[in-house]
Amino acid sequence: MSSQHVPQATAERLPLYYRTLQHLVTIGKTRISSSEFGNLVQIDSTTIRKDFSYFGALGRKGYGYDTQHLMEFLRKTLYQDELSKVVLIGVGHLGTALLNHNFQKNNNTKIVRAYDVDPKKIGTEISGTEICAMDELAGADNHDITAAILTVPAAHAQEAADLALASGIRGFLNFSPTTLSLPSNVYVRHVDMTVELQALIYFLNHAMEQRNSQ
Repeated sequence: MSSQHVPQATAERLPLYYRTLQHLVTIGKTRISSSEFGNLVQIDSTTIRKDFSYFGALGRKGYGYDTQHLMEFLRKTLYQDELSKVVLIGVGHLGTALLNHNFQKNNNTKIVRAYDVDPKKIGTEISGTEICAMDELAGADNHDITAAILTVPAAHAQEAADLALASGIRGFLNFSPTTLSLPSNVYVRHVDMTVELQALIYFLNHAMEQRNSQ
């Protein structure tokens, strides 16, 4: 990745760009303009050009972007040439669904272990992933694990994160509806589906009100 600082909002859009480019390359699309690309990903073309400008000259004026070249660049930028191993903490309904899915459309990410407190689940497997006891987490050597996915109740999320941190994990995807208190060198992404749904409802109703007022 370029040494130039890349804004968080830009970094968050890169996986969407990469996935779209994968599809374009698959269907034989060899080049695309920023306006065409914007229509596909539903992002303003000016924003796309600015996002790509952080990484140097990725396109050419009057030509657009070479989809194969851009896809390969983003694959390296997003470290998709490496296998990212993650663990899952909390094998409830959501955790079970994630294990059954286990990033089937992304061969570069894999849930390698799961942890839970239910003795009926410990020692079993879901879609080939072993479920271990939570008591084993803190003593495990997870320094080779990229991140932990937290799908535990909010009341137990901090404790689970602390155990994972003690095992060497420094990245978290938190589905628990609570804020975690972790060191500054730990990266956390919160996925609160209630908040996302409330935002969606707001935008839908706001758009409807605007149409009705015209």
